[in-house]
Amino acid sequence: MHRTQYGHDDHAYDDHAYYDRGYDGHAYDEHAGDYEPSRDEPYLPGARPRLRPRRRRLALGAAALVTLALLPVAVDRVVAARIESRTAKAFQQGMGTPEAPEVEVRGFPVVTQAASGALRHVDITAHDIPAHGSARPLPVSELSLRLDGLTKADDDSEARARSARASAFLSYPDVSGALGLEISQGDRPGRVSAVVLLPLSRQVTVTTTVSAVSGNRIAFEDFEVTGGSLPAAGSAILDRIFERPIRLRNIPDGLRLRSVTTTADGLDAEFTGRSVTFRPEQA
Repeated sequence: MHRTQYGHDDHAYDDHAYYDRGYDGHAYDEHAGDYEPSRDEPYLPGARPRLRPRRRRLALGAAALVTLALLPVAVDRVVAARIESRTAKAFQQGMGTPEAPEVEVRGFPVVTQAASGALRHVDITAHDIPAHGSARPLPVSELSLRLDGLTKADDDSEARARSARASAFLSYPDVSGALGLEISQGDRPGRVSAVVLLPLSRQVTVTTTVSAVSGNRIAFEDFEVTGGSLPAAGSAILDRIFERPIRLRNIPDGLRLRSVTTTADGLDAEFTGRSVTFRPEQA
């Protein structure tokens, strides 16, 4: 290597070139704030890439599209909630329940259904529906309704479903109160057990068949003594108790009782109907 008389290499010493290089040997750019690493160059620890204007516009556009897509859903949910609230209030007023029922308007969008004047599907679940106007009232512990094609009158005097299915649960304590006997599940499906109190602290157990009859009535027939001895007078009393079916008076107009089944806790009654009507003033 050739050296000058001053002991330096023969390459020209350029202090500008020296100071224009960083510690890693890369050329220093006085506009370092605008520096963006290449795709092959990893970002420095803790550094965040800057969005280019085009990328920023794309991100804002995507966010706007998402907002526009979700807006109709939010509006539809608000409309559905308002309809559900008004329906629950009207049902509570008409059926005399202590609390407003649970109401769900199904199908999307609800806005177009409301605009057409008919809701395609509405589910209602009510509890503790009292029985009025009956010598032997039988409350409904729970009533579940599935309504199709629900419309309402212009003056809000009534609502009408094109068709409906319903199930009602009648607890044994309520059935016992209606019959005046202690009722429980029987020894066979479709039968209930009744305890008859006799003089001198005696009691007799009988079972009877439960069935649905016309007029939304529940019939108790063909009772049999399964425990104890029933005198003739007691048999006559049971005949009078069971000869008249119990009518369910707290069911919306148009529903027809189709079947009654026994469970461990009470009776399950199934209904179907067309042109089922609800009137706020019917209570």
